[in-house]
Amino acid sequence: QITSRLADVFNQRCEVNRRASVSGCVINTCGWVKGSGYQALVHAASAFEVDVVVVLDQERLYNELKRDLPHFVRTVLLPKSGGVVERSKDFRRECRDDRIREYFYGFRGCFYPHAFDVKFSDVKIYKVGAPTIPDSCLPLGMSQEDNQLKLVPVTPGRDMVHHLLSVSTADSPEANISESSVAGFIVVTGVDLERQVFTVLAPAPRPLPKNFLLIMDIRFMDLK
Repeated sequence: QITSRLADVFNQRCEVNRRASVSGCVINTCGWVKGSGYQALVHAASAFEVDVVVVLDQERLYNELKRDLPHFVRTVLLPKSGGVVERSKDFRRECRDDRIREYFYGFRGCFYPHAFDVKFSDVKIYKVGAPTIPDSCLPLGMSQEDNQLKLVPVTPGRDMVHHLLSVSTADSPEANISESSVAGFIVVTGVDLERQVFTVLAPAPRPLPKNFLLIMDIRFMDLK
């Protein structure tokens, strides 16, 4: 759904921007190529109506895409360069932390982020996605609904510490927060249940531009 929405927005831009329409776009996907990851690749190709797919050193993936994509999509298999090694999970996690740190502190520490308290009552926190209920637990005649994009309210607590949150530009939960743009990101550095506030690290001074926050599973510890 989010990929389809992104494709719609891109098509709208192409309608009013000739350069974007002529140049098209390059979709850089992640390395998750099995199960749901593969289905996401096929869906992205369909939503954006791609005409060329480049597969890097994954012959099995190449053959599967050749089989499942329309005949007019040109699928190309490229070997990886000599000396290239697969990045380890720890290395990728370290790179991700470096990018998050750079978001707040800038390249070589040229930015000065702001730390301030936010009252629990001033914001609404949600997470995207709810646990799937087994079919055996559903009432008779009820079907399983898609919970992947369901908004679930989150009660502020100490388990929020070090979590990254995005600040949604939506004005209400009914505005489809999961498809709305984000104004920026903050990270929770502390929670005070007694005072009912949590401390955040933000790239801009208080107050937050909006009061709808989306919590992620990604954690960032500001240790450097």
